[in-house]
Amino acid sequence: MYDTQVTLVGCVATQIDYKETVNGPAARFRFAVTPRYYDRRKDTWTDGSTSFYTVWARRTLAVNLVGSVSVGEPLVVHGRLRVREDPPDGEGNRWFSADIDATAIGHDLNRGTAAFRRVVRTDTPLMVTQKAAVV
Repeated sequence: MYDTQVTLVGCVATQIDYKETVNGPAARFRFAVTPRYYDRRKDTWTDGSTSFYTVWARRTLAVNLVGSVSVGEPLVVHGRLRVREDPPDGEGNRWFSADIDATAIGHDLNRGTAAFRRVVRTDTPLMVTQKAAVV
């Protein structure tokens, strides 16, 4: 209901991990986001600290992701931010991680070109075939 929607611009840091689950296809990968800023004292562009996110894609987005994206490619990712706290380790350290449940993923066209190919669905929904048989 009150989800935090974010849009991140960065690069794919790991291979896409694709799995078929009982709820349908799912894919995940690590996403590196490094801010750049202009340092007036040095009169040059400088990289800030890199943040890493785990991006999750489900269903059709997962299938299209695995066929379209490779490590190192620049992407724009949009989705719901989820911050998780992992249980403390043996030394009492608390760890937090940020996950993105992606609703849209695309190549960053500021840094290259892409050729879009529409996926043609071959399966017909059950309701459509039943209606056709009744008519």
